Amino acid sequence: MPTTALIADDEPHLARGLATELNALWPELRILPIARHGLEAAQRIAAEQPDIAFLDIRMPGLTGLEVAQGIEGDTRVVFVTAYDAYAVQAFEQEAVDYVLKPVSRERLALTVQRLQRPAATPDEGGALAGVLRRLSPAGAPAAPLRWVRASAGELTHQVAVEDVLFFHADDKYTCVQTAAAEHLIRTPISELVQQLDPQQFWQIHRSTIVNLAHLAGTRRDETSRLFVRLKGSPRELPVSRAYVHLFKAM
Repeated sequence: MPTTALIADDEPHLARGLATELNALWPELRILPIARHGLEAAQRIAAEQPDIAFLDIRMPGLTGLEVAQGIEGDTRVVFVTAYDAYAVQAFEQEAVDYVLKPVSRERLALTVQRLQRPAATPDEGGALAGVLRRLSPAGAPAAPLRWVRASAGELTHQVAVEDVLFFHADDKYTCVQTAAAEHLIRTPISELVQQLDPQQFWQIHRSTIVNLAHLAGTRRDETSRLFVRLKGSPRELPVSRAYVHLFKAM
């Protein structure tokens, strides 16, 4: 019987792209219809028992980690995500893999080689469980966010976090501002601040996070209100009183 694989990702464009690359690298692999969110992925894995599941970590309903933790059969898991974690190295000698977006064909080819090896050893389940514990919120924190996914229709932009000047909440969306463009994401500021490197990104207002790597300077107006200026942006961002103390040493 052919090896079967389920791809779960709430970004259809990325999921189809992964399927295309897998078809090119592993023509014999039978790819099942794409799961659009975590709950669907969990239900489909339980019902269809695919040999492999390619899981995005951040999905509506259930995260990829939660889906993986609930697998009771022999499905092998590959995480395909924009979120880095210090536990990546723990996967290096295992059949389970962890691939960072944007995925290159060369990196995916390595994943395919690993998956084409003989079936999991008895120790693999324990190794996966250990890694999942370290990646879960109850364990040690994941490494800071490296990429942000911003969708516009069928097109998905992978924005490097280091290129972001600031994040600013705007009604239902969060604006991701780089020197070249503005993107919109749905992740709220309260979640972003937990995922970003606190040494590089400071929250200066309940609706704003700035990248200190692009800090150009600060200014006070006649009422002593503090504003931040960033390289590559003409916009001045107000600093609320709760965060003014961060700039006293500057």
